[in-house]
Amino acid sequence: MKYPALVPGTLLRRYKRFLADVRLIDGREVVAHCPNTGSMRAVNVPGCRVWLTPSDDPARKLAWTWELIELPQPDGRMALASVHTGRANRIVEEALRDDRIPTLAGYAALKREAKVTYEGGRKAARLDFRLDDPQKGSAYVEVKQVTLKEVDGHGYFPDAVSERGKKHLDALVALAAQGHRAVLLFCVAHEGIGDVAPADHLDPAYGAALRQAATRGVEVVAHGCGFERQGELPTVIRLGEPLPVSLTRQLDVTLGID
Repeated sequence: MKYPALVPGTLLRRYKRFLADVRLIDGREVVAHCPNTGSMRAVNVPGCRVWLTPSDDPARKLAWTWELIELPQPDGRMALASVHTGRANRIVEEALRDDRIPTLAGYAALKREAKVTYEGGRKAARLDFRLDDPQKGSAYVEVKQVTLKEVDGHGYFPDAVSERGKKHLDALVALAAQGHRAVLLFCVAHEGIGDVAPADHLDPAYGAALRQAATRGVEVVAHGCGFERQGELPTVIRLGEPLPVSLTRQLDVTLGID
């Protein structure tokens, strides 16, 4: 996915879930839309450099959107992380259409926002993608963006209690029972994260549901994201190589987390 022209600034604060105050490099302070409804644990770090997309659409209430943040790593590097959760589906869709995810390659058709019913039609959910092929059958894919890097250096999902995420797992389990491929794909949009585990320390119910789903036919996979830059300016984000998923690792709560 190619970014529009990004503008750098310094994060001052995020508030009311959807708002962020940012100081641009010319000294102006602007209010940016924060397209992330989660807790943004570990990526809401005032003082860090952020990247915004501008808009000249007069119908918009806010002219800026917060896209990325740069976070210091233990080795002294700065890692980019995408805070725009709406980008994850586009990143994965591009990779699916280009057959760049080997385990999901070769399907003839792709549909976004696939509505499914289960438990005899009593429950319904909307999953991110349905892939169809005359020979392969159908594969349902739900995408979750991962940006939570905890103090132990590992990646975790979710960053807060996620009833919606658990509902998606229930739907995937039901589809697997019907004989379809059911895939949960973690899109790891943080350069400093090298693996993913369920965040039992934040949402133990989700962790339990994820482990159960994996035993009932749901494929749980993760892919990193790679960024291209022109100098310091991020220009492109793409889905990258597979990353390990551990369903047994748990954060050591004695390490000083909140």
